[in-house]
Order: sequence, then C-alpha cells, then structure tokens
Amino acid sequence: MNASQFDVLVIGAGHAGVEAALASARMGAKTAVFVIKMESIGRMSCNPSVGGPAKGHLAREIDALGGEIGFVSDLTGIHYRMLNKKKGPAVWAPRAQNDRQLYSLIMREHLELQSNLHIIEANISDIIIEDNTVKGVVTSLGKSYFGQKVIVASGTFLNGLIHVGAVSFPGGRSGEPAATGLSESLIKAGLKLNRFKTGTPPRVDLRTLNYNLLETQPGDENPSGFSFYRYVTLKNLVSCLISNTTPETHRIIQNNIKLSSLYGGYIKGIGPRYCPSIEDKIVKFPDKETHHIFIEPEGTKTHEGYVNGISTSLPPIIQEAIVHSIPGLENAEIMRYGYAIEYDYVEPEEILPTMETKKIKGLYLAGQINGTSGYEEAAAQGIMAGINAVLCLDNKDPFILTRSEAYIGVLIDDLVTKGTNEPYRMFTSRAEYRLWLRQDNADERMMPLGYKLGLVSDVRWQKFQAMLAIKEREKQRFKLENCKATKDMPEPVKFAALLKRPEITIDDLSRFGYEKPADLTTDIATRIELEIKYEGYLKRQVEELERFASAEKIKIPDELDFMQINTIAWEAREKLARIKPHSIGQAMRIPGVNYTDAAALMIWLRKYSSNKKETQIEDKE
Repeated sequence: MNASQFDVLVIGAGHAGVEAALASARMGAKTAVFVIKMESIGRMSCNPSVGGPAKGHLAREIDALGGEIGFVSDLTGIHYRMLNKKKGPAVWAPRAQNDRQLYSLIMREHLELQSNLHIIEANISDIIIEDNTVKGVVTSLGKSYFGQKVIVASGTFLNGLIHVGAVSFPGGRSGEPAATGLSESLIKAGLKLNRFKTGTPPRVDLRTLNYNLLETQPGDENPSGFSFYRYVTLKNLVSCLISNTTPETHRIIQNNIKLSSLYGGYIKGIGPRYCPSIEDKIVKFPDKETHHIFIEPEGTKTHEGYVNGISTSLPPIIQEAIVHSIPGLENAEIMRYGYAIEYDYVEPEEILPTMETKKIKGLYLAGQINGTSGYEEAAAQGIMAGINAVLCLDNKDPFILTRSEAYIGVLIDDLVTKGTNEPYRMFTSRAEYRLWLRQDNADERMMPLGYKLGLVSDVRWQKFQAMLAIKEREKQRFKLENCKATKDMPEPVKFAALLKRPEITIDDLSRFGYEKPADLTTDIATRIELEIKYEGYLKRQVEELERFASAEKIKIPDELDFMQINTIAWEAREKLARIKPHSIGQAMRIPGVNYTDAAALMIWLRKYSSNKKETQIEDKE
C-alpha cells in the first residue's frame, strides 16, 4: 500500500469524524482522516458541553462501546450536573461543561497517538465513484487518495453559508472555509440533498457582568462523568450563571425582527425546533414574558462566556441591545457575535442502518450530513459508521443496534425509518424502553459488544467484570438476608423487600442491620437500588422487548419489490419501496404503514418463503 492508499477514508474530524476514524483504526484498518484545518479537530462549534437529557445516555453508550467523546469530556470537564434528579431514573442525565480549547487539543492528541490513523489537512472536493462503488476522494488541490470505504462526516461545512443580519458569506463555521464541490459530487452520485440551518449566541466577557444580579449555579457535590472504568478525577472548577430575558428584550427583537437573517428572508433552510433562535422564541411564544438564559464559562484560561438561550442572526448592534437588556449583562462586552449557518444535508432515507448509502457501495454518512444536530448524535453515528465500514471490509455481519438495545439504536432507526424534516435531536421520550435504557447501565448493555469488536481494552473489561461480580453478590444478599427487627420493623423481612418501599433508600438499610462492604461503590449501590425498586416495571418491559424482538426477527429480502404486492395500500407501498425496511418491525414503524399493511406484508412473506423453498427443492431434484 502506498502513501495514498488506505482501507478507510474519513472526511471531517468533528465529533462524528473522530469517532469514525478512531473506531476504524482501532479495529485494524489503515485509516486516513481529512480535516480542513488541523487546529479544528474535535472542535466544539457551539456550546462547549457534553450530555443532557438523552444526550448523556448517548455519550455513555458511545464510551461503553469504546468511543472517545465521554473520556475526553471527563478529562476536560469544568462543571458537572446530573439533570432531572427530581424525576424518575429513566430520565436522569449527566451533563458536563467543558474547556473548549482543551477538549479540542486532547482529542487531537488522541488521534495523533492512535496507530493505523493518519491525519491529513485537506479540503475534499470530490468523491471517486465507479460502477456505483466508492474508490477514493480528491482534494481541492487535485491530490487523490484511494480507499475501499469513505465516511463523510462534514458537519455544517457542505456549502456552508453564515448569516448575520443582511450579511452572508461562505463558511463552515466562524473563521473557517466552507466545503465546496463535495455537495455536487454527492448529487452527481444520485443522493438527495436539502438545506438546514442552525445558529449560535453571542459570547461575552465574564469580567464585565454584574454578578449581584445573576443566580449562581454550582456543579454537583459528587460529580458524575461519562467514561466507565477510566477513573478520571472530576472537579467542578467553575459555576454557571442564570438570568432571563425581559419585556425590553422582547420589545427590541419584535421591533427589529425584519433585520434578522431568518425573518428577513435571507435563510431558506429549516432550523431546529427544539433549540430555536431567540427570534423564533419571541415570534412563536408571544405570551411568554421571559425566557431563561444560562451564562456558561468556555474554559479556565479564558474570560469568554457562552450566553446559552439567545442564539441569533440579528445584526451586531441589535445583539448588543439584546444582551444589555438582560439583568446582570447591562454592561457586558461581546467578544463574539452570534450567527446562523445554513448548510447542505443528505436526506437520511438515503442510508441503511449501517450508515452506508443505499445507492453507492462503500460510501457512509455520519453526523449533521444526515440531518441531525448535536455533538452526541454525531458521535454516535460516527462510531457506528466506522465499525460497519471495517466489518464490511472483513466480510463480517453488520453491527446494528435495535431500539430495545440502545439510544444509538433509536437514533439511527428514527433516521432511516422516518427521515426528518428538521434538524433531529435525541430526547428520552423517543425511546420506548427508556426504563431499561438508562444512562447508569450503559456499560452493561454496550461494553460486551464493544469488547467483542475489539474497541474495549482488556483492562477496562476486567474492571467491568469485577463490578458485575460485586453487584450480583450484593443483590443476592438483599434477596436472601433478613433485616433486624426494630421499632419501625417488628417483623424482619428481606432487605430486598424493605428496599422496595418508596421511602427507603440503600443508605437507610444500615439502620436495619445491613453492613455495607468496602467495595460497594455509590454507582453499584444505585444500580442495585433501582433494579430492586423497579423490578416489576422492568419485568414488564422485558416482556415488551421480547415481543419487539419477534417482529425484528422477521426479515424482509433485499430484492423484494413492494410495488407488486397489491394487498398493500398504494401509499404504504411507495414508502416501503423508498425506505426498504430490513424487518417487519422496521416496516411497522414507517409513517403511513398501518397494521393492515404490515399484516398483508407478513402474509406475502410467508407465501414468498414457501415458494422459495419449493423452488430450491425442485432445483435439487
């Protein structure tokens, strides 16, 4: 193999690209990752944070599979909080504020130290395709690189256009050039492209704030991170700050709404519904008098603060007025102005659950190019694309996670089955089995899979096995041993029965004679408590999972022509032909395919299977 010949080529080194490249290289493939600007590897383009509702679940699943986002987040975290603790355990969500510059530096270091991985600074302008099969890529300087698999993880760079008021200029993000030419190459390959938009808020100098008018939000006393069995020491080094918009803020925006890039008609792409600009909030929620604002430090060696909640594309002078109308920010100096960015994405119905495109063999897509938003969503797609590219190289079965196994499975199934007409963001409500798919047990669900793939080290695996042994030992103790009689408990019962009581926690059991062993960590104790308290609910969910699995096991042949099945409604046939579901379970989740259509498809498949067997018998005779 020469210097231009690789197994896997990865375009982009954002959150999707780094996970794809690392997974590929760790699985033994000679991998090249291309980045427009070397200093931008792993850059947090928007909020320097990882996690939150559902996103924290994704980050922990990626880590347990052998990915990097959770580990680097733990190494660079400056503020940690477990969100939703007042709600049920299914929606508890770890979140970390990170040092933006340090995160990028450490992620770059991890890529540089990875064997089999080559980092190349280049702008990819074309993909080489022959006979509907990918062969390599071409840089804007005319240099060609060849590989059997190409993973496009281009983020917001595809024909990126930055907007601030009436001013628009090409860019992948502030200060970096857009990727031009690559969109044309994808369209030429027959893929359907469309436009989305996203945006960022202004950043302020933290030294110019009035802290007397701001609410301080410290981190948790006992911080929780994302990486399993790495044992990074987590420290809260900063506090975040809370304020809110005012009627004056809303008046400024309403009076200048036409100057916004979005409402002035300069932007055609669709923006994220769940992370809207401040202009969108004011227009769509006119009765809401105030909106929360979070000021989040960008690092320990900078005074820059991210003003979360006022993403905007209004002109600079209006952004200044908005910021100064917020309590505590009356004299704030803006260090960077907010902007909106419009970019191309490929409609996700173009990809398979493996992340490979349906039309071009060997071409994989990951991240915002598939219509998603968020670092964690991108990283999840990246690691899955990297894994499946290498498995395909080795002629092994693909690695596909179902909705019952992981949030990663929910994310990818939603994309390939339902598509999206707005930037897709993961929520806990999207997961039907969220009580089972908790963030605390991501290692139990994902680590055996990651270890089998060769992405989890032997050291981490042994630590994981030790945790399982401790957990099982103590669970059995709770089920077999009786508590001591007390005034409150005259008749002794099993510790497990006692722990099922809503008012009793595992820490309370010492009053009833339970002696906590030294090796029982808070994490293991919490898992045991949750599993015992929610045992009935979990049992019912397992029964649901078994029913779900039965539908997923009924496979649909790739060559099936849905348009020829007259017993299925025409609309359903069209959608089935476009999506090409791989199982009855997936077919049933396609919008527009109802129970009657699914039943007709199952009857047809039984006949198809029977006819195929008869044909095979005749061929043998």
